[in-house]
Amino acid sequence: VLVDSTGDIAGKYRKTHPGGTRSLEKMYFRGGTDFPVWNIKGFRVSAVTCYDNFFPETGRCAALGGAELIIAPFAAPAESFWEPLMQIRAFENGVYVAPCNKVGPEGDYRFGGASMVVDPFGEVLARAGSDEDETLVVEIDRDRVFAARKRYPMARDRRPEIYGAISSTDSFVRGMRV
Repeated sequence: VLVDSTGDIAGKYRKTHPGGTRSLEKMYFRGGTDFPVWNIKGFRVSAVTCYDNFFPETGRCAALGGAELIIAPFAAPAESFWEPLMQIRAFENGVYVAPCNKVGPEGDYRFGGASMVVDPFGEVLARAGSDEDETLVVEIDRDRVFAARKRYPMARDRRPEIYGAISSTDSFVRGMRV
């Protein structure tokens, strides 16, 4: 649920890939099927939740739907790929990405924190620590979205007609071993 600055519900998003590792989500939740985009204070905003971010298609779908800012709530441990992954998602889609990760211990599990805001060129504008709750306040500029998309026009240069393997479960089973 996305709540705007007035306290009203601006939109809802259902996580598209319920976690199946380190989680029992797959047993209890059905995955969503779309990537809504909402207008919040002049920005086109979408959400991609936790494990969803490990699939490049999710950020791309949100961006192709008009997103300029992708908010990304997480509950994940510290991982070496965390920051580069967020930078790549922002860059490859020409959007701001703002992952907000839970921090600290919960039972025997430790969450990684390191929430951040990444601009459309992949530059980390602000970063929280991994030991305690923090609030990041970052001014973002829509013109950076347009500048990044003009400089690196990946959306324009896509070739969806050759990407059939992405949406075929048959090619996944045939080409990748799990």
